[in-house]
Amino acid sequence: QKRNRAITARRQHLKSVMLQIAATELEKEESRRESEKQNYLSEHCPPLHIPGSMSEVQELCKQLHAKIDAAEEEKYDMEVKVQKSSKELEDMNQKLFDLRGKFKRPPLRRVRMSADAMLKALLGSKHKVCMDLRANLKQVKKEDTEKERDLRDVGDWRKNIEEKSGMEGRKKMFESES
Repeated sequence: QKRNRAITARRQHLKSVMLQIAATELEKEESRRESEKQNYLSEHCPPLHIPGSMSEVQELCKQLHAKIDAAEEEKYDMEVKVQKSSKELEDMNQKLFDLRGKFKRPPLRRVRMSADAMLKALLGSKHKVCMDLRANLKQVKKEDTEKERDLRDVGDWRKNIEEKSGMEGRKKMFESES
């Protein structure tokens, strides 16, 4: 247990030393950033002195507007360059996929859609297409032929066989022949 306590105490001591070192490093980093910011501002932004006469103020405003315009142009140029390079990257990625033969397949969802809605989506709303297939069918009336009437009249085949078997059946056969 003494050993475990010693190890734990050592670990806590090392941890506290590491935290102290990290805190001093963070302070140094913060002071370095602040000094860099001050240096940049002193180089690029000279101290502003406001003139007393109206013509000098107008001249100062014109100079500031010219600087703002130049900065906006620069910003616009940078945005265009970024858009152009991102488009080139997309094209290169597409060519890479094409060369490898692996294509990105978008995840597809199942959509329940009627045939009318599908044709409307494909052909546009100008075309009115009706997929009611039964409406376009021709109606045909069924004619009763003699064979069908005979088949209906005969009815069950078992009765027909029983009638023809035996003497009654033979008698009927001879009567129908003569």
